[in-house]
Amino acid sequence: MRHRLISMVLAMALVIPTWALAGGGSSDTCDTKYPVVLAHGMFVTDDMFGFVNYWWGIEDALDDEGCDVYATAVNAFDGTEDKAIQWRQQFLEILALTGKAKANVIGHSHGGIYTRYAISNLGVADKVASHTSYCSPQRGSSAADVIMGLIPDATESFLGGLVDVAAVFVFGDSDPDTIDNGYEVTRPYMQDVFNPNNPDMSGIYYQSYVCKIKTITLDLVLEPTFLIVKYYEGNNDGLVSETSGQWGTFRGVESGAWWCGGVSHIKSVGHFFGVTPGFNAGDYFVDMVSDLKDKGY
Repeated sequence: MRHRLISMVLAMALVIPTWALAGGGSSDTCDTKYPVVLAHGMFVTDDMFGFVNYWWGIEDALDDEGCDVYATAVNAFDGTEDKAIQWRQQFLEILALTGKAKANVIGHSHGGIYTRYAISNLGVADKVASHTSYCSPQRGSSAADVIMGLIPDATESFLGGLVDVAAVFVFGDSDPDTIDNGYEVTRPYMQDVFNPNNPDMSGIYYQSYVCKIKTITLDLVLEPTFLIVKYYEGNNDGLVSETSGQWGTFRGVESGAWWCGGVSHIKSVGHFFGVTPGFNAGDYFVDMVSDLKDKGY
């Protein structure tokens, strides 16, 4: 079961972080062989401000179907390697808590990138049963190319420092690095640096899912970046294109009900605050994890 109060008591008694969320529910649809570990994306973190859950409705939906689900929390603004180091520590603590030898990793957005780094370079490959990439820029994002390209070199350090300070006070980040975070999801970096140095590891099932905006969604904040990525890369969710999001076994594109405007990068994890006409993130994740169970993971 997913009980935050119980996990907090365990955290105080056993020195286990409060992000560890135990699983178990009324159905066994998602009762996988190994626990599921969720890794969030960039510029946000899990349980923001103490009440905004990144995985809106998703953990509860998985819990109701018997999934042993945990959510990790790393810096909102930081480079891939630093996030991977933070994530690795939490991942190992989850395995220690559950007593399981392996876990199923599901990473949304940048979460699908820094978890790959940890698997390929930080010695946890033998502890991962499957890696699911969900709306992750595996080949970079043209939106990042454009945004980072607009920052004048002379002001880069200054502007990055301002955002870093905000990240510390608003999100509680520890020693963040906004500039690295931005550059390390550009297309040149992902394709020429990251992917050659982060190969898939044997014995792990890699798969990916992507989403797309068909016309327009309620989260209009992504409309400008949607148009940028549409111009350079084609169909996308407002930040990540269909092509960039494909890694390992590609499981397809989700665009929601026929009558809705599509599924954006934000809508893909149940935001804003569960108002996602034409798409239910909880149900989508239940199908995703149920499939992992059927595959023996």
